[in-house]
Amino acid sequence: MDRDKRRSRDAAARGTGGSSGASKRSAAQLGYTEDRFVRRLVPRAGRRAPAIHRGYYIRARAVGHCAAAFLRKAPGGSQRRQVLSLGAGLDSLYFCLKDQGLLEKAIFLEVDFPDVAAHKAALIASQEELAAMVGHRTREQESGVVHFAAEDYRLLGVDLAELPKLEEALCCAGLNPQVPTLLLAEVVLTYMEVERSDALIHWASRHFSQAWFVLYEQIHPDDPFGQVMQNHFRRCHVQLCSLTQYPDLRAQQMRFVQKGWAECHAIDMKEFYDHFVSRAEQRRIQALEPFDEFEVIQDFPDAAEEWHLKCSHYFILVALKGELCRASAIPSMEAKAFPGFAGTVTTLACAADAGVTGLRRYGHRSVRITEDVILTTGGFGDNGGRHCRLTDMHALIKRGDKWTNDGRLFHTLTFLQAGWAVVVGGRLSPESPALEVCCLRKLGADCFSSPPSSLVMELTRLPPVENLALPRWRHTATEVEHQGESYLFVYGGCGSGQSVWADWYFLHMKELHCRQIPVEGPLPVGRHSHSASSWAGGALIAGGLDATERALGSILYLKPTETGFQWCPVETCPPLTPRYSHTAHVHQGKLLLVGGVWFQAPWVPGVAVIDLATGITAEYGIEAAALEWPLMLHNHSSVFMPDREEIFLIGGGGNCFSFGSHLNWHPVRLALRDILSWH
Repeated sequence: MDRDKRRSRDAAARGTGGSSGASKRSAAQLGYTEDRFVRRLVPRAGRRAPAIHRGYYIRARAVGHCAAAFLRKAPGGSQRRQVLSLGAGLDSLYFCLKDQGLLEKAIFLEVDFPDVAAHKAALIASQEELAAMVGHRTREQESGVVHFAAEDYRLLGVDLAELPKLEEALCCAGLNPQVPTLLLAEVVLTYMEVERSDALIHWASRHFSQAWFVLYEQIHPDDPFGQVMQNHFRRCHVQLCSLTQYPDLRAQQMRFVQKGWAECHAIDMKEFYDHFVSRAEQRRIQALEPFDEFEVIQDFPDAAEEWHLKCSHYFILVALKGELCRASAIPSMEAKAFPGFAGTVTTLACAADAGVTGLRRYGHRSVRITEDVILTTGGFGDNGGRHCRLTDMHALIKRGDKWTNDGRLFHTLTFLQAGWAVVVGGRLSPESPALEVCCLRKLGADCFSSPPSSLVMELTRLPPVENLALPRWRHTATEVEHQGESYLFVYGGCGSGQSVWADWYFLHMKELHCRQIPVEGPLPVGRHSHSASSWAGGALIAGGLDATERALGSILYLKPTETGFQWCPVETCPPLTPRYSHTAHVHQGKLLLVGGVWFQAPWVPGVAVIDLATGITAEYGIEAAALEWPLMLHNHSSVFMPDREEIFLIGGGGNCFSFGSHLNWHPVRLALRDILSWH
């Protein structure tokens, strides 16, 4: 790379440091982290979104965990310990560790570009509390690349890519390669050319006799979330250089071992959150601010999907050498056992008129009301270039080989055999559930012509429902039958105050009355973001998230009995991979689960086919290479076309951490005829 390109790349990388500092400050301001010092180093920053707060919380938690573990486990006594923070930027870790009393007999060194180091040195000197914490400055050491020197703190300005200069600067700053040393690199090496970052890792393994190297970076560049992540950095003129050569945990671990480190352990942030953050602490974080809404910051909702996807695309790694190999800050995790895909499903772009708009959304619902008409309601998405809650109803009408749109109205719905749809639950804001039950009916008969010449729909609010249970969202509403009458079975979901419901109710649609119908069998765990499908008079419940944000792989059958219903587990072979935020359909005795989120990165859920008679389960990947955009299969809606044995996918996507939002561009079709013929 020539000098001008490298200078441009370095400038862009410095820009990411400023953004990171602002996000850390915002997270501390809201109480995610106990870090009053970052507010001194980053005096001003706008409030970030809840997903970004959580992301920077888990980053600070992971790095802080590793640093504290090193300082506690490294040999003590009269022997000093060293922490070397590479590309430290405006990070406040030194002050946090010292405030916790963990830097006794330790020296903390930070390295960054000369202009960044000079700026930070000036900030520390100008802030009374920070200057007091570093103590007396030893100005005789402050020359050349050393911008700030105190008894236990050094701030160096040097390019990490220039190893001879780096080694010389560290030697001048008093770094002793024989002393136990912790090296930290938070999203730093990935901005360097791979040859140079590899050289730095190799140099560190040779230079220090006892050391830990802690790395926090991105992984999984090729799935839809990873593609959005990379596109974001490209727009910022930043390249994630390491991702192509080291795309996953195993590749990163082999990288360090091959560069001379004796051991290497790595886990993604989802594993770290599950194993190293207590349930009480998780509840504290969840209660800090509504996580389903960006409030006035952005008009986009946030949800568990984006949090879990973000966590599965970042990792913490600890490489060790010397006597410090006796203990690591993180354990080695067993590889995730994914059985693999039985095949792939072809993705077909839908032919649509150029004027079709309004389907770039998520969190919506769709139903097929006639052979050639699909209604999509509610959600969040693109409304004339503005991202906001969508209060319209969108109709796709098939005319010949193309789909066109017509009609606008409102909300989420369940289509009933009686020929009308009912709207139940939902949310107007994180703390404002929708309380009214609504009815959606077709007016006129023109929509049944082929092709439909016009479509007129009427949405009406029904009278208050007697004995209606607590308001909820992310629930399911499924039509079931009891003693020859039709009921809407409403199950699970979320409520105000981070509640996850385990209850249900049966809504008699003609009388608008909730009836008590006996249900036998073990009480299922509360869940939300699951799927429900009508089958043989009952309902099939699949997947979901429980109150601890654990993905579920169970399938339950609400089976009709003479007196009511009974919960019956559906055994699958092999066991169904846990997932949530998927959609489901039943066709000829087979349950089809479409898309969703699971914890099996880099694989992305496609279509699971479960034979309800035998329990035999097969997973199929989705081949989306023909599309010109990443296909995100969560928060979508889907409609099954039994005559064509195709699934019509509408919308989907969501926020992608700090990388912006992604909404699937167009509806697509999944051709299932081949895979269904094999079962």
